[in-house]
Amino acid sequence: MTHCGSDSLRLNTAGAERDEAMPVTDDGVEILPVHECWDLLRGLTLGRLVTHADGQPDIFPVNYVVQRRTVLFRTAEGTKLISAAINNRVLFEVDDHNVAGAWSVIIRGIARSLRTPEEIEEAERAQVLPWTRSEKTHYVRIVPESVTGRRFRFGSPAG
Repeated sequence: MTHCGSDSLRLNTAGAERDEAMPVTDDGVEILPVHECWDLLRGLTLGRLVTHADGQPDIFPVNYVVQRRTVLFRTAEGTKLISAAINNRVLFEVDDHNVAGAWSVIIRGIARSLRTPEEIEEAERAQVLPWTRSEKTHYVRIVPESVTGRRFRFGSPAG
């Protein structure tokens, strides 16, 4: 169990804390250390939430912020919130690319709806801004069980 910031929130992030550098694979894919994954996540604001309910997977684009090595997003009542509540085991993916290469980070974790005044106050300090004018009054925090990332270099195959 790792203590992360607030006295009111203890997170089991043992599997998400490994930070050793990983080698480049034979096909040129670089496995990223966890600290670099978090740095990349902090640099963007759009990710994809993958849920699984009623035997069917769903994927939702969400704007997010990183707060204490967790992912925080706002949502309205609806499919996204219900899916995360029915089966709180989720995936969260963020990626980006440019002319030289691309990267992808995947978090496997537990989605928790924030309910207490202290949790909501802390979430509001993160200033997760919704894209639409619809009121998004529910905060969801993804507590990671694992964080993995890969960097891909574009170019011709070796040989």
